[in-house]
Amino acid sequence: MARPSSNLASFREVFAKAKHIAVITGAGVSAESGVPTFRGAGGFWRTWQAQDLATPGAFSRDPSLVWEFYHYRREVMSSKEPNPAHLAIAECEARLGQQGRSVVVITQNIDELHRRAGSRNVLEIHGSLFKTRCMSCGEVKENYKNPICPALKEKGAPDPEAKDARIPVEDLPRCDRQGCHGLLRPHVVWFGETLDADILNSVERELDKCDLCLVVGTSSIVYPAAMFAPQVAARGVPVAEFNMESTPATQRFMFHFEGPCGTTLPPALARHESEVV
Repeated sequence: MARPSSNLASFREVFAKAKHIAVITGAGVSAESGVPTFRGAGGFWRTWQAQDLATPGAFSRDPSLVWEFYHYRREVMSSKEPNPAHLAIAECEARLGQQGRSVVVITQNIDELHRRAGSRNVLEIHGSLFKTRCMSCGEVKENYKNPICPALKEKGAPDPEAKDARIPVEDLPRCDRQGCHGLLRPHVVWFGETLDADILNSVERELDKCDLCLVVGTSSIVYPAAMFAPQVAARGVPVAEFNMESTPATQRFMFHFEGPCGTTLPPALARHESEVV
């Protein structure tokens, strides 16, 4: 199998002809904005890794601890901004939209940085830090309150020595739907949970029609997202990977650009000389 090309001019020729571009993004994009990934060495909150807390079982056992973790993550985002990769994708979507072309972002990230950068066509397959779901009535709502409830104020410190807040369950975030008052949970897909079927169907439709796919800042090891781009490549559609290093899927792709996405992506998505608008 031929090695993927890193020839930017060749990629730009393919980019200039594409009508429907799917951009699959992962934690690497957000990491360049300073967002913690909670993966690998050093990826701890207190003495926990994300896979210890981001589960239905953990929330059932200790909803206070899990909400402290997510309150911390929500607070972290108040000091983070979209980076040049987010901005390049958003600018590309707006520009190509004026030409009757489309860009869709399919993201594994829950931080909403793509939306803050200006992307409009975003499918958040793992949910959002800034949405809640009621455990009783099932209502999903945006929630940008900080803190999300009074009991979480100044809680969630990541220091391993920090004491758990042990907030009574009745003081944790609660549904404000009339007559409900159920316990809220973060509207994110936890380990052991399945992805939302409607969002997956939308992803499949976008991947079926795309004629260029970009894989940006993702390890290509988290399923089912890890199979999205290889499935597109198997159809003969050009796929370009932008990542700090090679991944298990790299050899299946037409292009591979190594380095920080905030450096490699903007020139790749900049206005092409053939664009008329």
